[in-house]
Amino acid sequence: MPEPRTSYVCLPCRASYKQPYDRERADRACPRCIRALIHVGSAFAAPRRRDTAAWRALSVLLHAGVRFHKNCCGGGPGYRPRTLREVKERLAYAQRTGEPFAHALLRAELPRSG
Repeated sequence: MPEPRTSYVCLPCRASYKQPYDRERADRACPRCIRALIHVGSAFAAPRRRDTAAWRALSVLLHAGVRFHKNCCGGGPGYRPRTLREVKERLAYAQRTGEPFAHALLRAELPRSG
């Protein structure tokens, strides 16, 4: 059976790499720039390299601690914002309500304020 593979990302290069998962090998370097790769999970789908807005949104997610792991039933990671507009809406919601930013980023729908 093949080794399980997972995704690693280099934000400055806007590149994603699938590599075998090895818990003991935490430090991985980007083959382009030699900076550290970020483990993002096996359910990650990278945006196109030219889509700078999507990479900026991804950067916010990763710096907030959000990752793209499959759930226990084999499904995907659930909702993740893909645009800066969606990220900004959730940031404003988190600031308004006091909800942790990482939790607000995972909300597919924001409650309507009325």
